[in-house]
Amino acid sequence: MRYLSAPRPPTPAALISTAALHQIRRIVGTDRVLTEREDLIAYAYDGTPLLHKLPDAVAMPRSADEVAALVRLANDAGFKIVARGAGSGLSGGSIPTDDCLVLLMTPWNRIVEIDRENLTAWVEPGVVTAHLHAAVEAEGLFYPPDPGSMAVCTLGGNVAENAGGLRGLKYGVTRNYILGLELVTPTGEWMRVGGKVMKDVAGYDLKSLLIGSEGTLGVFTKILVKLLPKPETSRTMLAAFGKLSDSAEAVSAIIAAHIVPSMLEFLDHTTLNCVEDYAKLGLPRAAEAILLIEVDGRASAVEEDMAKVAELCRKHGATAVTVAASNAEAIQLKTARRSAFSALARLRPTTILEDATVPRSELPRMIEFIQRTAKTRDVLIGNFGHAGDGNLHPTCLTDERDKAEIHRAETAFGDIFNEAIRLGGTITGEHGTGLAKRPFLEAQVGPPGIALMRAVKATLDPNDVLNPGKVLLPKVRCEGQARKS
Repeated sequence: MRYLSAPRPPTPAALISTAALHQIRRIVGTDRVLTEREDLIAYAYDGTPLLHKLPDAVAMPRSADEVAALVRLANDAGFKIVARGAGSGLSGGSIPTDDCLVLLMTPWNRIVEIDRENLTAWVEPGVVTAHLHAAVEAEGLFYPPDPGSMAVCTLGGNVAENAGGLRGLKYGVTRNYILGLELVTPTGEWMRVGGKVMKDVAGYDLKSLLIGSEGTLGVFTKILVKLLPKPETSRTMLAAFGKLSDSAEAVSAIIAAHIVPSMLEFLDHTTLNCVEDYAKLGLPRAAEAILLIEVDGRASAVEEDMAKVAELCRKHGATAVTVAASNAEAIQLKTARRSAFSALARLRPTTILEDATVPRSELPRMIEFIQRTAKTRDVLIGNFGHAGDGNLHPTCLTDERDKAEIHRAETAFGDIFNEAIRLGGTITGEHGTGLAKRPFLEAQVGPPGIALMRAVKATLDPNDVLNPGKVLLPKVRCEGQARKS
């Protein structure tokens, strides 16, 4: 399990051969290949704590042809490839591996086309998610997925991880807005899947297989996203609760009333006080929890729904309900949620953020379980997340130098993941499996599920070139002998 290993300075793996490095430079140009240690350190990490490894080299290809040539070379020369965007992931998905070349895709940052007639946009994988939001909203359009890291994360990473976001309750996740992909396969062929049509059932659904595959089944070179008309209006509300359980019951009541907010977010007492210390937003410090709620759509429907939501919150114990009087106030309230991770990270040296998800009806039980687990395992956990879709972000505030505390944190997360599975949930709602959650995947999908995933990976990537070791634990080498002994 991932947190038990004491952190070490990044060290190089067994090096890619000199001959292979010469070929890499020939393909992309000498000035677009990094091999010096001081240049590689930045690519040894992503947003996941306690995981790091130096790559052997970093290459910055400029075209799909160069990407394909590098992948073919990797198959021939026996090295591995990890495609990387902004490195904001939280599951270790872009951590380098042995004999590893990192493909840096952040320079691929063009919005190639915004098609108003078909409500689509072609983008390169290095486009920052917030930049796409701004570009399409200037055209009166709307791209709903909005991960908490949208100011830095890139579309390629969003697709690879099937990222969620604050608007996931009403609008869904990245998968729901991807119409097509251009990519290089693990054996170095270029291909396109999907397109601008709204209906397409020709053959197997390869597009859905690739979305959320965490860089293990292809390198994206272009992405076709679906857009929506921009909502007419929106209103934002903050509801404070004296009891954590009351806030969870209010969430269930809102959903049961057939109201679907565009945003229904939760912050517990620890988190909201860290946010207030950090951002000075005037949040109610005495509250045990707050809900941040946004409703969008036609003005008349929005006002009606907001009135019902306020009534339901008060009915379930809200001590205060505040509706933003202006767009500026609404942005300020949403800043509270978007700054939760940053605020918590200031409290202790090491911040471990996870994303267990349960059916919405099980949300009160899961929130209470996380609270009890923090006490039982003697760790400090701040909790926040997308309460409307059952996606919680228990965040352990710890210190990687304290091995005993790290062990307790890991044990606590094991308890939390197992409880999420027991309640019919999942070990990850939006961060992905990566390196961090590989040990828990079989408990959720079972041995047949693992076997099927291995078969898909082995068929599409026979030389295990793309992002090896992510999602699936390495197979035991002497499996057969182990059974006999």
